[in-house]
Amino acid sequence: MLLAALDQTIVSTALPTMVADLGGGAHLSWVVTSYLLAETIMTVLIGKFGDLYGRKKMFLISVVLFLVGSFFAGWSESMGMLIAFRAVQGLGAGGLMVTSTAIIADVVPLRERGKFQGLAGAVFGVATVAGPLLGGLFVDHLSWRWAFYVNIPLGVAVIVVAVAALPTIRSTAHPKIDYAGIALIALAATGLTLVTSWGGTEYAWTSPTILGMAAGSVALLVAFVLVEQRAQEPMLPMRLFRSRVFTVSGILSFVVGFAMLGGITYLPIYLQYVRGESATASGLWMLPLIAGLMATALITGNTISRTGRYRIFPLVGSAVLTVGLFLMSNLAADTGYWLMGVFMMVLGAGIGLVMQVPVIVVQSTTSYSDLGVATSGISFLRTMGSSFGVAIFGTIYANQLPKHLQVPEGVNPQAIASPAAVHALPDLVKAPIVAGYAETVQMMFLIAAPIGLVALLVAVFLPEVPLRDTSRAAAAGNSGVGESFAAPPSNSYDELRKLVSTVVSKSADDPHTAVLKRSGVALPVEQAWLLGRVYRASTDDGVATLAEVAVMTKVPAGIFTPTAQALVRSGHLAFNDDGYRFTDLGAEVFTQLVRAWRRWLLDQLEDWHEPDQRDFAQALDSFTDELIESGRAMSRV
Repeated sequence: MLLAALDQTIVSTALPTMVADLGGGAHLSWVVTSYLLAETIMTVLIGKFGDLYGRKKMFLISVVLFLVGSFFAGWSESMGMLIAFRAVQGLGAGGLMVTSTAIIADVVPLRERGKFQGLAGAVFGVATVAGPLLGGLFVDHLSWRWAFYVNIPLGVAVIVVAVAALPTIRSTAHPKIDYAGIALIALAATGLTLVTSWGGTEYAWTSPTILGMAAGSVALLVAFVLVEQRAQEPMLPMRLFRSRVFTVSGILSFVVGFAMLGGITYLPIYLQYVRGESATASGLWMLPLIAGLMATALITGNTISRTGRYRIFPLVGSAVLTVGLFLMSNLAADTGYWLMGVFMMVLGAGIGLVMQVPVIVVQSTTSYSDLGVATSGISFLRTMGSSFGVAIFGTIYANQLPKHLQVPEGVNPQAIASPAAVHALPDLVKAPIVAGYAETVQMMFLIAAPIGLVALLVAVFLPEVPLRDTSRAAAAGNSGVGESFAAPPSNSYDELRKLVSTVVSKSADDPHTAVLKRSGVALPVEQAWLLGRVYRASTDDGVATLAEVAVMTKVPAGIFTPTAQALVRSGHLAFNDDGYRFTDLGAEVFTQLVRAWRRWLLDQLEDWHEPDQRDFAQALDSFTDELIESGRAMSRV
C-alpha cells in the first residue's frame, strides 16, 4: 500500500528531469494523470473481482501489474512509453490499495482491526510527505528511473511473503459488475482529460479534434447516466445525486483533489527552474504545504469528532484555499524562502480544512444499502479532481510558457531543457529564462485560483446534519487523515465493518467485560471467550478440540486446558475422547452471550435507525460473531 500511495506523488520532483531526458514536455501532466485514471478504474473493479475469485489472488495480480508497470516505466525511452506503463502501474496500485485493506479485514480480529486500519490509513499521509522528497533523492543521487526501479525488490518480497503467509479466503458474495458503466465513465473521463490537456497546446480550442472529443465525452457521460439508472449494481447510482449532501460533498472532494495534486505536481517546476533548487531540495521545500495540510486535517478531524459540527470547515477551508492559490501566484524569483513557505502552508491548510468533511458527512447521511457506493463515489470524484487538476495546471503551463519564455540569441532551446542546464548559464543569460518560468507559474496559479471560489460557493449549500457516532469516531486522529486519502471499499458491508472496528478499538472500556456484565452470565471473561472459540471450532456433530482452537488462534493448545477444564467442572462443556461439546447449560449461556453482544453492537449503531433492514441485520449478526471470537481476553487466558 505504501508503494502504491508513494507513486502518486514520487514523480513530481522528478518531472523536470524526465522531460529533459525524454522530451514531450507538453505531455508531462499525463505521467501523473494516466496513473490516477487507471488507479481509479481499478479501485472500482478489484473489490468485486476479489469477492468473485478470492482476495489473495487479486492481491498477487495487483502486485505483478504494479511491478511490470514500474519496471517498464523506469526503462522508458520516450514520453509515450512512460505514460503507457504509468497506466499499467496505476492499475496495480488501485488493486493494491483496495485488496490490502480487504486482507486486513480478513486476517485481523475485529477488536484489533482499528489499529491496523489506522496504520494503513497513515501510510497515505506518510506517502504524501515522502513521495516528492524520495523522488528528488533518486534524481540527485541515482536517476529518475530509480523512482520506479525501487519498487521491484520490495514488490518481489511482498509476493514471497503473500504466497507463503496469506490465507486463501473466498467471499460468499456474488456481485454483479457494472462493466458498461465503468467503461463509459473511463472513456468519458479520459476524453475530457485529453480535451483539457490538449486544448490550446496540441490543438486549438476551436479545432474539430477538440470540439469532437468534447462532444463525444459529453455523449459518453449521458450514456453513463442512462446505463447507471438500469444497472443491477451500478458503479455510481444516480439516486445519490438527489441528496444535496452527496452532491455538495462530491464537488468539494473534486476541488480538494484538483488543488492538492495540481499544486504538488507543478511546484517543483518553480523550485527547480526558478529557484535553482536540486530535486531533493525541492522536495524538502514542499514540506510546508504538506505540514499545513496535515495539521489542519488533524485539527478538523478531532474537532468534528468531539463536537459533531463540521460545516464551518469547508467554508473557511475554501476561502483559505482561494487565498493560498492567489498567494502562490505571487511567487517570484526573489521571493524569500520564509515567505514562500508561508504561501505553501496557507494552500495546504485550505486543503486540509476541507479534505475530511465530504467522507464524514456522506457516511452519516447514507443508508446502509448505499454506504459502499456513496463512500467510494466520493473517493472517485476526488481522484477525478486530481486528474483534471494535473491536466488543467499542465495545460495552463504549456500555454503560458511559450508566451513568457524568452531564450536569448545564441542559446539553443534544447540546451536549457533541464533546470541544471538553465542555472549553469551566466547570470545575464539565464535571467530572462528564469523570469519566463516564474511568470508562467504565477499565471498558472492565478488562473487556477477561482476553483477555490467555486468550492466556497458550493460549501454554502452544505447543510449541517447530526453525525453518526461511527463517523465521528473515524474522523479522529491520524487514521482519519489517512482515510481521507485511502481508497474505500466498494461494498457497504466492508465499509460498515471498517467503521464498527474503529468504534470498537476506540471504546474506553473492554467490550468483552461490559458485554459479560450486561448478559448476566456468571463466568470469567476468559471462560466466556473460550465458549465462543469452542462454538467456532465445532464440527457438524458439535465436537471441538483444543488443537483446532490452537490452529485458529495460533496459541499452543495447552494454554487453554485449565480454562476448558473449569468449564467442564461448571457444567458448561462436556468432555470425552473426541473433544469438547456444549451441554444444555453451555448452549443456553452461549445464547445469552450472543444476544448481549448483539444488543451492545446495536447500542453502538443506534443512530443508524436500520435495525429492521434485512441486509443490515445480517451484517450485525456477522459482526457479532467476529466480536465474540476476538478480544483482549486472550491476554488473560
